[in-house]
Amino acid sequence: MSAWFIYSEVSLLCSCVCIKCFRALCCKGPPPARPEYDLVCIGLTGSGKTSLLSKLCSESPENVVSTTGFSIKAVPFQNAVLNVKELGGADNIRKYWSRYYQGSQGVIFVLDSASSEDDLETARNELHSALQHPQLCTLPFLILANHQDKPAARSVQEIKKYFELEPLARGKRWILQPCSLDDVDTLKDSFSQLINLLEEKDHEAMRM
Repeated sequence: MSAWFIYSEVSLLCSCVCIKCFRALCCKGPPPARPEYDLVCIGLTGSGKTSLLSKLCSESPENVVSTTGFSIKAVPFQNAVLNVKELGGADNIRKYWSRYYQGSQGVIFVLDSASSEDDLETARNELHSALQHPQLCTLPFLILANHQDKPAARSVQEIKKYFELEPLARGKRWILQPCSLDDVDTLKDSFSQLINLLEEKDHEAMRM
C-alpha cells in the first residue's frame, strides 16, 4: 500500500471528522421544542395556589395577589412547559370551576393541610367532585398538601385517609405530595412527577 494512498485515507478521515464537528457546532439548528401541557389548578382560597405557582416562576412573593377569577401562567421546566390555568377558590367562584375544565390535560389540586376542620371538609368535597367530573376523571392529578411548615399541618397519611383517596382514586393517575413555599426542591419534584404522568398518558394515546 503506497504512502500516498495512506495519506489520502487519513486526509479523508480527518475531513469527515471535521465536517461532523462543523455540523455539530454550526449546523445543529434550534433545539427541539419542549412539549406543552394545559393544566387546571384548583383549591380553596388561602390554600396557596398563587404563591406556589409564582415560586415556580421565580416571581417575587411581594407581588403575589390572590386570584379572584382566573389567571394563566406558563411554568417552564427542563423537559416541558406547563400552561397552568389557576381558578380562584372563593365560595362564589367555585361553582363555575367546571366551565374552565375543557381542554385540560392534567389537574393540580392544592389544599391547606393546616386549615380548620370546616375548610378541610370543603376541600375534601371539592376534590371528590373534581376526581369524578367527566372532563377530569381520566386525567393525572397532582394533589399538593401545602403549608407543611405550619405546626397544625396534617401529615400526608392523615390527609390520604381523611380524603379517602385510596378507594376514590383507585385506577386513576394521582400523586399526593406534602409541600411548603420554603421547600422549592420538593415542589419542583412534585411537578416533575406530574410531567412523567402526562408523558405516560401521551405515549399511551400514541399507541392506541
